[in-house]
Amino acid sequence: MSAQVSAEYHTGYYQLQQLHPLVRCLSEDAVKTLIQAFINTRLDYCNSLYFGIADGLISHLQSVQNAVARLITGVRQFEHITPVLRQLHWLPVRRRVEFKISTLVYCSLAGTAPVYLADECTLVTTAGRHPLRSADSRTCVVKRSRNQFGDCSFATAGRTLWNSLPEQLRQPDITFRQFKRSFKMFVWLAGSRRPVPEH
Repeated sequence: MSAQVSAEYHTGYYQLQQLHPLVRCLSEDAVKTLIQAFINTRLDYCNSLYFGIADGLISHLQSVQNAVARLITGVRQFEHITPVLRQLHWLPVRRRVEFKISTLVYCSLAGTAPVYLADECTLVTTAGRHPLRSADSRTCVVKRSRNQFGDCSFATAGRTLWNSLPEQLRQPDITFRQFKRSFKMFVWLAGSRRPVPEH
């Protein structure tokens, strides 16, 4: 995984250097579009594979996102990056990974995801003589794995992330748009205690 992260890190900064001269010639919206096309899409591509990786590896990817955010907004390097990411409505890299996995679980439970994903998301049911409280809160059954790689698989990570969300986010009547919006709000409020790495 370190080789993959290293490749994305170097590619991200290479693209950043190529786009840097264009910033003065284009509007902010045009710059955002270019950034989205050349850098953010790379950070998001298959990023669910980054779930559970070490903070040191995530920090490499985060530094790319921070540099891009500073380029768009013109914020200097010594200023805090967290308000800048909020201004751009961007989640930090690790939270983007969690966001993607959680939305896949949402779609799986809503019946809009492919069968191979939906089969990996099983809710606690009310079957039995003594219904569980977790059945009412739409909690997933979590598969226990025997190693760290198993813990990072969708079958385990997806269910664990889903169960960690507030109960109001797990309700069956919430729309996909409401879920995404509320998830981001929840992440920013929870993340206010843990600032984004500045480098």
